[in-house]
Amino acid sequence: MHKSKRPYKLPVPLTCDAEKVEAGISMELVDEYIRIHEERFPRYLYLEALYNGFHDVFKEPEKENWKPDNRLAVNFPRYITETFRGYGYGVPIKVSCTDEAFEEAIGRFEDRNDINDHRSEMVKMCCVYGHAFEFFYQNEESETRVVAEKPVNLFCVYDDTMRRRALFAVRYGYHTDSRGMKQKRYGEILTRDEIIPFEASNKLEAQLNPYGKIPVVEWVLNEERMGVYESVAGLIEAYNHTIGEKANDVDAFAEAYLAVLGAELDEDGIYKIRDNRIINLYGTDDAKDILVQFLQKPTADGTQENLLNRLENLIYQTSMVANISDESFGNATSGTALAYKLQAMSNMALTFDRKIEKSLRKGFKIFCTLSTNTPNKEAWKDIDVVFTRNLPKNRLEEAQTAQAVDGIVSHETQLSLLSFVPDPKEELEKVDGESNERMDAVLSRTYGKERLLDETGSGAPAEADPGREGV
Repeated sequence: MHKSKRPYKLPVPLTCDAEKVEAGISMELVDEYIRIHEERFPRYLYLEALYNGFHDVFKEPEKENWKPDNRLAVNFPRYITETFRGYGYGVPIKVSCTDEAFEEAIGRFEDRNDINDHRSEMVKMCCVYGHAFEFFYQNEESETRVVAEKPVNLFCVYDDTMRRRALFAVRYGYHTDSRGMKQKRYGEILTRDEIIPFEASNKLEAQLNPYGKIPVVEWVLNEERMGVYESVAGLIEAYNHTIGEKANDVDAFAEAYLAVLGAELDEDGIYKIRDNRIINLYGTDDAKDILVQFLQKPTADGTQENLLNRLENLIYQTSMVANISDESFGNATSGTALAYKLQAMSNMALTFDRKIEKSLRKGFKIFCTLSTNTPNKEAWKDIDVVFTRNLPKNRLEEAQTAQAVDGIVSHETQLSLLSFVPDPKEELEKVDGESNERMDAVLSRTYGKERLLDETGSGAPAEADPGREGV
């Protein structure tokens, strides 16, 4: 019988008494938190395996050789993750600022770090693990770089007060041998003032932290740090088990048992019953009473199909990610109907939006600490973060809506209703420019003759107007 169980607890934030780190962070304290952090590895590895398609159904005990043993895994986790990521963040997150100089600095930082791909990876990690980390560092050209780190490789320790202020972070890994076996541990302790490398349990020479802040920002999908498909992991495992058993039934029906009734088989034949799928019941020597036929097994196809359908519906309902491959999505002909179908996923994305914006502000706060990035250390307070849902667009409906509000709202707001206009302000400037060009053309046609008179210096047109002869 299939048994589904969760082999872990949710990753609550690691906390510490601030007094323990005031006099300095000892390697004993770091080792203790690394041990606590590694206790969470089973959860991270399990969720990662689900995303990659390596489900628990492949770890179940093997059946006897004579029984069908199909192992099937439907990769709901990847579908749920990519659907949510594409819907909520397929259109890149846009960060802008009223300070033009700082906005240019943001643009250079984003181009240098391929920021759209970086943020997409951060979203994916949050969907898989429930949280992830950004790590900031300076490269050889004194440029600020940022990389995405899995929660397996990095953790942050916060104080145990209501502020939850970060005390230090640890980024670490293991040297491995040619067989991939873990050897000596290495890493670095990240504090506000220093970056302290270490090997095994020995500190190395500390380096100055140029930011004056812990160069780590945590992104969370939700406050519980629960992955997007984590709540339905048990349903997914049950679905895999059920569909595998259904495939086993198909194989079993393909190799039905042959029943021989009324005649005795020899001992060698009995031993072959299991392998050859023959059942022999005897008790008569009269040939007319001997019956040879294939046994028909009772079918559970209807029950299995009902269970699979119920599990599939529960997986999408509970995860709150829409099954956009479902045929019913094709019946959503209006934007309102589509919005209703996507309401649950939209609510989850809005919650994640707030978490992302909070993390982005922390990241730009770190960015603003260096004068090589911007002279204004408070510039991060004025950034504006815009999220755009990646939805199929009904442009006719948008155009009709925009036309309906003409004269009621500003032209900029009117243009913002059109999804194919990426920047309403820039579009207004283009419209004004084209209007000026058309006006110049009209004026040129209307007053062209007067300009010609002025250029010739005479009081009459250069050529007689035949329409005015005889007047």
